[in-house]
Amino acid sequence: MSNSGEKLIEQLVPQIGRLTEIEALALLSELFPGQVTFSSSFSFEDQAISHLILSRQLPISIFTLDTGRLFAETYSVWNMTNERYNTHIKAYYPQAQELEAFVLENGPNSFYNSVENRKACCHIRKVEPLQRALAGNKVWITGLRAEHSPVRHNLQSLEWDAGNQVIKYHPILHWTTAQVKEFIATHNVPYNILHDRGFVSIGCAPCTRAIKPGEDFRAGRWWWEDASKKECGLHVTTPSNS
Repeated sequence: MSNSGEKLIEQLVPQIGRLTEIEALALLSELFPGQVTFSSSFSFEDQAISHLILSRQLPISIFTLDTGRLFAETYSVWNMTNERYNTHIKAYYPQAQELEAFVLENGPNSFYNSVENRKACCHIRKVEPLQRALAGNKVWITGLRAEHSPVRHNLQSLEWDAGNQVIKYHPILHWTTAQVKEFIATHNVPYNILHDRGFVSIGCAPCTRAIKPGEDFRAGRWWWEDASKKECGLHVTTPSNS
């Protein structure tokens, strides 16, 4: 963690820790005007956070990463969200030339062949667009929850992302699945109907399936790979040089 990033986190933790999620979002938008952004994949979690932001008209931008291989249901909830909140969620897309070269050389479904190919695909379709989306921002709001992955159990609500040089805030990190669903139902928030069909973590269509009873949250993502490799690179912690 860089010295400047560490100091920022140390200053913010005591303030944020005493606030509700909506209060914390409002405070961050005041402290970093025009430099707070939220990344949405239109999951249950992200829809809950979008509601917090959009229903209060907080000055926090919202973007999504359109990989080009999303489910039709994901596009539907994206459209419903725009209509419900009278907003225009901005999309970031893969660089066409890089994607075309990758598919030409490896084929459209090469991510099934090796972890290396899958991670390369994720980098082109998600990681590089994310870097562009975060450029110029100081705070990145995410919908991460501790329940979703063993590696996220020890996450803090506020952390420094050395790779992207931004503060990350996970407002609903410690919400349970029941709490998220109750929030969605109480506020009549549009959500992805794939959640009703056993899908938990919803990404690209070729890389996502419904989970079976007893399986963990991440079982439906990249199910042909070892569980320890199931990250796409968006939320990988980069060690600092300090």
